[in-house]
Amino acid sequence: MTDLPTTHVNLKGVLTSSTPTADHSEGMSYLQSVPRRLVTLYLPLSIIVFVLLFPFYWMALTAVKPDAQLLDMETYSPFWTWNPTFKHFYKLLFESHYPMWLWNTMYVAVCATFLSIVASVLAAYAIVRLRYKGANLVGGLIFLAYLVPPSILFIPLATVVFQYGLFDSPLALILTYPTILIPFSTWLLMGYFKTIPFELEECALIDGASRWQILIKIVLPLAVPGLISAFIFCFTLCWNEFIYALTFLQSTANKTVPVAIVNEFVDGDVYRWGSLMAGALAGSLPLVILYAFFVEHYVSAMTGAVKE
Repeated sequence: MTDLPTTHVNLKGVLTSSTPTADHSEGMSYLQSVPRRLVTLYLPLSIIVFVLLFPFYWMALTAVKPDAQLLDMETYSPFWTWNPTFKHFYKLLFESHYPMWLWNTMYVAVCATFLSIVASVLAAYAIVRLRYKGANLVGGLIFLAYLVPPSILFIPLATVVFQYGLFDSPLALILTYPTILIPFSTWLLMGYFKTIPFELEECALIDGASRWQILIKIVLPLAVPGLISAFIFCFTLCWNEFIYALTFLQSTANKTVPVAIVNEFVDGDVYRWGSLMAGALAGSLPLVILYAFFVEHYVSAMTGAVKE
């Protein structure tokens, strides 16, 4: 189909005609952008996804491999198995204390996360909204406390835990985990509370609302993505924590998953890789489900996305 000439009147009132030229720039740019996108976007993204997901694939593959294929890399392919088995999961769930370890981990993580979130909300709101001298300094010192490595603190904390009679008890972890959770959570919520318009609180103060009512009914509903982000961070850190759990817990029945699967499935220099990988895979599923449902809130909180 050819383009028909069009007529129009110029500034002098003379009738003129012109034939529009076809614009193929969009099609040419599309042809040029496909190889460029392949090299600059899809190829690096595929490499990153492969690097990130390969450990999980190896973990799942090792968990379903028969014992004969775990160490014999010459006879059997190390990257695939034709005879998968669930024997390792059966031993894990029915011939060990893994359900109890999973319950201990969940119990400690939920309780420690709840205490940390409550303390972080009160601290962050006080620093951001209650204007007093030295508020910024307090916020900076709280964040600096997060930079102290747990490998330095677990020795003095072990002494305190032992003197209070909390050694070999889940309560020892519940009370010590907030020392590494509150600083970062407070800093995260401080940044999120700053994005909430202060005019909303001023209107509530004019109407006679107290600070507690403002926090409960105005600030917290608007800060739900920030609270979810802090919850995910605290819960993940509690779930995967190893040093404190290894130091404060001794009996098999009270151990958490990260410590228990290492202590119970390693006999000297003999590593039961099938049970180890099965325990690691089963222990990572709750975190995967948590991130799958709340990843949007986590990202929005990290970017401080609050619409006024």
